[in-house]
Amino acid sequence: MRICELLSTLDGVAYAERVAVSNPKNVLRAKKAIEKAFRYQIRGMGLSIVEVLSSCPTNWGMTPVEALRWVEEAMIPYYPLGVFKDTSSDSAGGQGAFSDTEGRDI
Repeated sequence: MRICELLSTLDGVAYAERVAVSNPKNVLRAKKAIEKAFRYQIRGMGLSIVEVLSSCPTNWGMTPVEALRWVEEAMIPYYPLGVFKDTSSDSAGGQGAFSDTEGRDI
């Protein structure tokens, strides 16, 4: 189930982003997204959700390296990363286009 896509359509959601922790660059993006979600909650702007894609090599029966590769090759294409709703940066009241983690419209 694509949680960010689902929740971003609801009123009361101020921020929805999907991130991954499959490499150092994505870990830094995840940290920033989680910090932003906490700021929105503290300010009372509405519900914030950060969906985190991560590996589970033990349950998947893979080595850690194989599991990280699987996240990159199979999970991220199916669950694309990016900001799905951010009411503070969207002048259309949070109903505008989706953007990826680089700020590009998707």
